Amino acid sequence: MEKPPNDENQNVKTSTISPRSLVAFWFLGLCNNYGYVVMLAGALDILSTHFHYNGSSYARECTQMSTGAILLADIIPSLTIKFLAPFFPLAIHFRMVLALLLSAAGYILVAEAPAVWVAILGVVCTALSSGLGEASLLSYMAFYKSKNVISTWSSGTGAAGFFGSFTYASLTRILGSHETTLYVLLVVPIVMGINFWLILEAPKKLQNESDTQDAAKGSYSRSSEMETGDHVPLTNRNLTLTDKIRYIPHLLIYMIPLFLVYFFEYFINQGLFELITFDLSWLTHAEQYKWYQVDYQIGVFLSRSSINLFQIRHTWILALCQGISLIFFATEAIFTYVPSIYVIFFAILLEGFFGGAAYVNTYNRITHEISDDKREFSMGITSLADALGISLAGFLAIPAHEAICRIPPYK
Repeated sequence: MEKPPNDENQNVKTSTISPRSLVAFWFLGLCNNYGYVVMLAGALDILSTHFHYNGSSYARECTQMSTGAILLADIIPSLTIKFLAPFFPLAIHFRMVLALLLSAAGYILVAEAPAVWVAILGVVCTALSSGLGEASLLSYMAFYKSKNVISTWSSGTGAAGFFGSFTYASLTRILGSHETTLYVLLVVPIVMGINFWLILEAPKKLQNESDTQDAAKGSYSRSSEMETGDHVPLTNRNLTLTDKIRYIPHLLIYMIPLFLVYFFEYFINQGLFELITFDLSWLTHAEQYKWYQVDYQIGVFLSRSSINLFQIRHTWILALCQGISLIFFATEAIFTYVPSIYVIFFAILLEGFFGGAAYVNTYNRITHEISDDKREFSMGITSLADALGISLAGFLAIPAHEAICRIPPYK
């Protein structure tokens, strides 16, 4: 089950990459996932602006709509983009412009939303931006042929989780409103554009002499493929649409564990976090939810930055650990038996660590185990697995929220 689907990758040539480009990829990962994280961290604020706590039919302190609804608005557009993007020309510059415009529109729409549907539309724009950016940049990484690109990108996406949730929780407390906070965060898409167009070096600078000679003869030049999208990228030149579809089953050893990890953790985050509360004078219900998100993202950041320290090839182990986490949080939401919020903070930190480790180790395996001609497609389509898991979690979180809210508290 763990045998690589293709052994011809054993002789894959790798390239060095400049520190400048590694820094750029770190910031690209940070900025790409920032808005997505902010919308999830602010889910309870978005809903409480338009809905009240404690519907008459609820036995517990609950909003009338689950934060799973925000999760669905944040992931289904991303899922659609991740599914479609690998089958289209990369056209990286056009994709990046579109991603940045969608990101800015998302912040503004949520901040100005006069009704919940406008806020949901803003979340959708942010999701489209994040999904398009991730699918495009993961494919673009195949041109750099360096594992350090994956590690720095993953570290950046993990940092987005921490910094996104932390800045949102902190700024809303300092500035007094989530609307002002969202306008301040419009700096994020600007930083992303600066890193992509001004700091990141073009991959052609990293190609060996023979690749440069081939490009001079007219074979898949960066300028024609990247800017116009008229040609198939070098790494995909032998793959037809039929070839891509037929190759997907070979990728299931990577996709299934990643799907399970993300299904378990997002069911916890958006289905159960809002239902696990403690009577504290220093943290309100809404603030506890925000800091749960911060704690979770710390675990994600640590594990996504760990690939150069240790690697986990058997990613199904992480899926098993995340399943155990789900059981713990579900029973706590129902029976409220944990005596201290600090126990919950520790469990959330572990949950985030399992999720981040599954992400970075999955893409690290693909980098080393998939041949050049299939790597770009494999990176892009595997990103569909976590989106599917998150989407299913969002759908199931809504009825779970309703069911638990109707159960009388046990203490």
